[in-house]
Amino acid sequence: MSVLLVFCILCACIFEFINGFHDTANAVATVIYTKSLKPIPSVVLSGVMNSIGVFAGGIAVAMGIVHLLPLDSLVNQEIGQSVALILSLLLSAIIWNLGTWYLGIPASSSHTLIGSILGVGIVYSLTSTTGDLSGVNWSKATSIGLSLLISPLLGFGLTMVAMSLLKRFVKDKEIFKAPEGDKPPKPWIRIMLIASCAGLSFTHGSNDGQKGVGLIMLILISIAPLSFAIDSGKNINGLEPAARSALNHVITLDDAMMNPIDRAIANQVQAELFDITQIFDKHRGVGIFPKEENLNLRKDILFIDSHLKKLKQSGALKELSSTEYSSLNASVTTMKSYTEYAPNWVILIISLSLGIGTMVGWKRIVVTIGEKIGKENLTYAQGASAGFVSAGTIWLASATGLPVSTTQILSSGIAGSMVSSNGIKNLQGGTIRNIAIAWLLTIPVTVLLSGALFYFFRLIF
Repeated sequence: MSVLLVFCILCACIFEFINGFHDTANAVATVIYTKSLKPIPSVVLSGVMNSIGVFAGGIAVAMGIVHLLPLDSLVNQEIGQSVALILSLLLSAIIWNLGTWYLGIPASSSHTLIGSILGVGIVYSLTSTTGDLSGVNWSKATSIGLSLLISPLLGFGLTMVAMSLLKRFVKDKEIFKAPEGDKPPKPWIRIMLIASCAGLSFTHGSNDGQKGVGLIMLILISIAPLSFAIDSGKNINGLEPAARSALNHVITLDDAMMNPIDRAIANQVQAELFDITQIFDKHRGVGIFPKEENLNLRKDILFIDSHLKKLKQSGALKELSSTEYSSLNASVTTMKSYTEYAPNWVILIISLSLGIGTMVGWKRIVVTIGEKIGKENLTYAQGASAGFVSAGTIWLASATGLPVSTTQILSSGIAGSMVSSNGIKNLQGGTIRNIAIAWLLTIPVTVLLSGALFYFFRLIF
């Protein structure tokens, strides 16, 4: 099992490495193309900022990837099926990313990864005993899908707004010119473009890097649940008082005030909380808490969080006072801290994989972004506007725990900056069509590819 685990983690690192050089052009295209920095310093700066972004980005996006598949059902399967699932989604994502990079098409690594996860989830569901599509967290998939749809529209629209503001308030018209030969721009323009590159690289790391962290956590929890289902770095005894506190609040809910569905859900929450307390009672006085219980604790916490969200949405928790609700919420947050985590070594290897990948393979897509989206050469203002807007949009997505596509946002931002100058006629139809086709095909192709690989690998493992 250890060999398979290491191999799967290596595949995740390869995916993140490819993600690095596949998406590098998004950050460095503007500074290289505007002669603000030479290629080598550009990619080194981008690589370093990507690595820092992985560490500074938190784990909200990573947990979004983890929760896309319901791990409470997947961890019950044999090790062979877990390995088949992980390898299928990783290989399909790697194959598509390499193919689009080779063709110089700025395709979305986020679409690639999410399509791959959906593909294995769908096949897993259809071949399970239930035969339905419950193997995919469709609620989470919907929210991620909306973020992937809306974010490029924001990139396009906000870049047009940024260009309009620059035209209105910036007196030095040098910023609206395209670079001439190898001559760098004025110092203040150069600083602005370098800052946009650094900011976009940092936010790329904070969002795309977290996808790699989520991938490895998906691997660890699926293949080695006893060791990674619960954060071993936290004192497990801190979980018991949080569960007892939450149980005390849930017990006070009046069944008579609930509809039958809410009443059943509330009873389930009580049972799950009681189960946690029973696990601790069972092993009280034992020197070391047994790892065999970690998986049960994780399942209970995931169900408690999910069911309480349903009760909140239905209004069943309104009878709790604000103090009681805050206490319940704090208890659940404490319990979730034992399941929503990533070891530092996971963040480190993803940071290194993304950072090193960023420093290679950038040339193919830089040309597409710098020359082939618009009919005119990229100006300083267009590069800076698209860079800052993209960085801001990605930062907002990371803060809300939603994975977005850096490629989509920046490409849309560049397109928006071109349209703001001379209208839609300023776009190169062929390039826009190729990018749009890649965006449209990425999810269905990766769904089919990962699903087919999963079906095949299940016969082997």
